[in-house]
Amino acid sequence: MDPLLLLLLMMIMSQPASGKLRMKCPLNLEHLDGKRPWSYYRPGDHLISAVTSALTMGHEILSFSLAPYSESFLVPYGNSEKENIIFSTQVVNRNIQLPNNLTLGYNIHDNYLNTLGTSDALLDMLSTGKANVPNYSCGRKDNLLTLLDAADREISIQMSRLVGMYKIPQMRDKIASEILSDKREFPFFHRMLPKEGFQYPAIVQLLLHFRWTLIGLLAPETEKGENFLRTFPPLLVRNGICVVISQQIPMTLHQAPLGGSSSMWKQVNVFVHFTEYIIVSSTFRTFYLTLKDLSGPIEGKVWITTTLGKYIISHQGYLRYIHSIWSFDFLQKMSPKYGAFEPYFFIDPLFQKKYFRCSFSKHIFSVKAQKRCSQKAPVETQEKMGRIRIANSDSVYILFMTLAHALKAAYSSRSWRRRKEAQETLEAPRLQPWQFHPFLEKNEFYNLSHLKLYLDQNGEVVADMDIQCLVVLSSKSLMKRKLGSIERQRVIINQRALSLLKLLNRPLPQSKCVESCHSGFVKRKREGEPVCCYDCVPCPEGTISTQEDTEKCTKCPDDKYPNKDRIQCIPKVITFLSYTENLGIILISFALLLFLTTMFLLIIFIKYRETPIVKANNRDLSYILLISLLFCFLSSFLFIGQPKKSTCLLRQTLFSIIFSVAISSLLAKTITVVLAFLATKPGNQAKRWLGRSLANSIILSCSAVQIIICSIWLGVSLPFPDSDFHSQPGVIILQCNEGSVVMFYITLSYMGFLAAICFTVAFLGRNLPGAFNEAKLITFSMMVFCSVWVTFVPTYLSTKGKYMVAVQVFSIFASSAGLLSCIFIPKCYIIILRPDLNKKGKLTSRRIVEM
Repeated sequence: MDPLLLLLLMMIMSQPASGKLRMKCPLNLEHLDGKRPWSYYRPGDHLISAVTSALTMGHEILSFSLAPYSESFLVPYGNSEKENIIFSTQVVNRNIQLPNNLTLGYNIHDNYLNTLGTSDALLDMLSTGKANVPNYSCGRKDNLLTLLDAADREISIQMSRLVGMYKIPQMRDKIASEILSDKREFPFFHRMLPKEGFQYPAIVQLLLHFRWTLIGLLAPETEKGENFLRTFPPLLVRNGICVVISQQIPMTLHQAPLGGSSSMWKQVNVFVHFTEYIIVSSTFRTFYLTLKDLSGPIEGKVWITTTLGKYIISHQGYLRYIHSIWSFDFLQKMSPKYGAFEPYFFIDPLFQKKYFRCSFSKHIFSVKAQKRCSQKAPVETQEKMGRIRIANSDSVYILFMTLAHALKAAYSSRSWRRRKEAQETLEAPRLQPWQFHPFLEKNEFYNLSHLKLYLDQNGEVVADMDIQCLVVLSSKSLMKRKLGSIERQRVIINQRALSLLKLLNRPLPQSKCVESCHSGFVKRKREGEPVCCYDCVPCPEGTISTQEDTEKCTKCPDDKYPNKDRIQCIPKVITFLSYTENLGIILISFALLLFLTTMFLLIIFIKYRETPIVKANNRDLSYILLISLLFCFLSSFLFIGQPKKSTCLLRQTLFSIIFSVAISSLLAKTITVVLAFLATKPGNQAKRWLGRSLANSIILSCSAVQIIICSIWLGVSLPFPDSDFHSQPGVIILQCNEGSVVMFYITLSYMGFLAAICFTVAFLGRNLPGAFNEAKLITFSMMVFCSVWVTFVPTYLSTKGKYMVAVQVFSIFASSAGLLSCIFIPKCYIIILRPDLNKKGKLTSRRIVEM
């Protein structure tokens, strides 16, 4: 069954029952216009139907102990909405040239603020006959174009469900419920003003601007109040604002203090109050009763209301604990540009009788009994003398301007021109409501409106707002000031107004759990307390905070580090083992000294190469050892200075190979000494192993292994210049990344292996007789060498930066100097200071051998 027919049957069947309801609850809706609902009609090529009301809800508090009565609950609201529609239609028809000389008409219905009246108005709008029978056309053709919704916001949902079935666009120039934003359920609803609750994000921005993080919420004990307390707190929590008081105020005659902790009522200084009406004296009284019995001084509270428009205070006796009352109003553009628009118009006192023909209609099959008024003459408003002044509603005028522009665009569209050409009739075809709907979706209202409207990222209409403030002075008088504005969801505060509050000794109070965390500190939540109650702790190492109440510290870039207060990042100092610093100069000096000493010893050995002590134990091996030590001292220069690709590539490999040659030559010397003394024994075949070939083979084979290891190292992972940002605070260490730490320690291990073999062989041959025996000196030198490099490993791992390089350079110096001093200094002593002992006869004597 058609749902509209079902609705019609229900309304017809409900008439007998309505009498019983009137007996139980005397609800009387017949107040105006001869105790009958009214409707105003003017024909036109396209009809704009409007549903409004000449009544509004009263503000009296109902007592549940008494039956509700309508005389104090419904009060006259005036006919300004009706007159605005009438005059806006006339102005648009006169000033806007529509295609084909089309005109706009209107059909205005009164719904008396109830769903039954709304249903009756909609059925009459959809029915062209005398009776309210939808889908039945007889006689009159209204050419309905759109529905103007000027009714209560909750009734708008009922209207949208019904007219949406007929694909009739519904336009509303007032705040509408958020439910109507669902385009899937209400595709033909067009919003001219923002949706209900659009100011909530602006309130949050206002709280954040003044750093009010501890607040209370108040709402009437109604369905809308419950919805506010359910939807608004999550928005606050997401922005770090704590709601510690959330109370509903009963709408009854009996008022009592609200519950909650007394300490919280004293600590919370900002309250957000959801207002259904702009007069809230009963709420002030309840608030007054709650605070008056608290002990100690109580700071004035700031009230931020959800009111859009002027805030009315009907009783100032309960403002003792109020600092100020904040409300919002739509921000207007500087100057309107609407042609014939005037903020006021003047009408004849006998407006209805002079310009309209009214008759009472009652059909046998209709549930309506309305007073119908059809316009019979143009309404003139030029003469002001003796006429009544009425404020014009700019929103209604702009709505009709929007309809006119959309209508022109629709008739100018390509699809409509093709249809007109295809339809060969004497009468021009008329635009249907569902064809008009796409042109209304562009929503030009926010461009034409005198309000600062715009579309947000979701395509929803939102508005800029003024922040109005009523400050309660010490004399209990009220001072109204514009405190600022909210434009594009950004709070702009009038600093002069704040300065005036301070001069009047009424500065804004604070409302937070703790003092702000200063820069360099971060918030840490207290267990078991609201999220806005926290402790302030210093930022962790390597991080900073530059703002107050930071929830997370910011890590400094790798090339910077925090200053002492941890409020800014400063550049790190670049460091490396430089030639110009003291440590670098000392190491260079030692390197040059040891190099010159080695060179001096080499010159001496070359000069006295024919003496017995130089020729003993293979003179060539001594030269190889001295030359390798020279290169060892020179290799230290690769470790000093800023690391480069070439130095990083060569320093470890060259050092490892040169030291391997030095140790290999010592090993060859030791083996030569042992074989020389074994060869003196009768029948021993060791003599055939003596000679240069053996020594050269030992040096080449041992060095070749180290060369292979270094080649593998370079092939697997090349060393490269690197920067260490984290080892030392405030310092960037320029160093060489060894590429493969494993290969680095393999080269050291191999040198240690050669040194261990050399030490073992030398230790076994230390007691062989004769002054030609260098085994004792080699044993001692290997003890020094091994001690240095065994100590090097833990020392190297425990240091950082340039000191790691200094430790390795020092180990090179110490081990090389140990070899130099233990093996060559005793011989130089004999060559230079005791030449009398540098003779073959002396060297073979028992006394020299025992030295």
